[in-house]
Amino acid sequence: MTNDATSGGALTRRLGVGDAVTIGLGSMIGAGVFAVLAPAAQAAGSGLLVGLAIAAVIAYCNATSSARLAALYPVSGGTYVYGRERLGEIWGYLAGWCFVVGKTASCAAMALTVGVYLWPDHAHAVAVAAVVAVTAVNYRGIRKSALVTRAIVAVVLAVLAAVVVAAVSSTPADTGEHLAIGDDASVYGVLQAAALLFFAFAGYARIATLGEEVRDPARTIGRAIPTALGIVLVVYAAVAVSALAVVGPAGLADAAAPLVETVRAAGASGLAPVVQVGAAVAAIGSLLAMVLGVSRTTLAMARDGHLPRWLAAIHPQHRVPHHAELAIGVIVAVLAATVDVRGAIGFSSFGVLLYYAIANASAATLTRDERRPARVVTTLGLVGCVSLAATLPVGSVIAGCVVVALGVAVYLVRTIRHPRR
Repeated sequence: MTNDATSGGALTRRLGVGDAVTIGLGSMIGAGVFAVLAPAAQAAGSGLLVGLAIAAVIAYCNATSSARLAALYPVSGGTYVYGRERLGEIWGYLAGWCFVVGKTASCAAMALTVGVYLWPDHAHAVAVAAVVAVTAVNYRGIRKSALVTRAIVAVVLAVLAAVVVAAVSSTPADTGEHLAIGDDASVYGVLQAAALLFFAFAGYARIATLGEEVRDPARTIGRAIPTALGIVLVVYAAVAVSALAVVGPAGLADAAAPLVETVRAAGASGLAPVVQVGAAVAAIGSLLAMVLGVSRTTLAMARDGHLPRWLAAIHPQHRVPHHAELAIGVIVAVLAATVDVRGAIGFSSFGVLLYYAIANASAATLTRDERRPARVVTTLGLVGCVSLAATLPVGSVIAGCVVVALGVAVYLVRTIRHPRR
């Protein structure tokens, strides 16, 4: 691996278990509850909860593999590092490429979510402003980012609790019918919903990519990833069941703001503005953590020469990869001014699922002494990721394949031009 001293120095280990869990929660909760439920319901219909269960199982497999690998390789980069060390340089490169490209699209989607909820008529302008604000916070240092994320997570959980209480307090006559699986649910639709919902679970990747900034990585990452995933699964299940019971799968699929529609249908219209603000806050928290993860993977790839080496610079005072953070901020701001939210989610899901497929393949090469996960975990994770990626909307799959092919071409050109690197 590249000597840190040659690339601007190492990052500082400042984060404990609580900080790492908070960053994971901030990444997952904002994306999942407020941005994915509607398109997932549109795909799965009354099979939405089955899709959620499938996404959770695959996420558990990926989380287990990622935690074992992160404990063994406690440096920035996540599966970019694991794939390179366990499978070969090109696999690590592809993992990093898929993560950076896919999660950059996710950042744009989250920024646009902020704009849609706060000021729909000027959503793109608000999205760009959100990107600028988040980049400024991250630039000041990882501890400040963790503290801001902690406050955001507390607000979002309070809002979601209010939604669930409002839904449970209402008793629609057709609740049982709404929760039953009907003829509108197909295997393909349920799998597509699972692939879209997986986008919401993928926040634990941010914990792994922060491996160089946590104290006692083996203990911290090993505890933080399953803890964050477990909390989010409970939250998602409670909110999804509540929304389905009150609104029904068809109403949920058609809703522009599904949780706002839920509280209105539950007879608690006064909560609607609170939910709107909560959605915007959640998206900001998710954006904050996503930019952290993308910039750290960019740092690792730049250290190895797969991206321009000036992106590997570490700020002498704040000890953050400031060049990488600024570059990601600029790119996300441009995308936020132009892209569509749902298209960005599908494209991101494709890249992230391939990223985790490589993570599971890497974990399968671990030995018993390296605490290899059970074979069923890595196999189910690998097969599940590839299968779910294939069920995404056709446009997302085509765009994803084109971008992956472009990444391979860039790698081959670089290898031919600089064969000794």
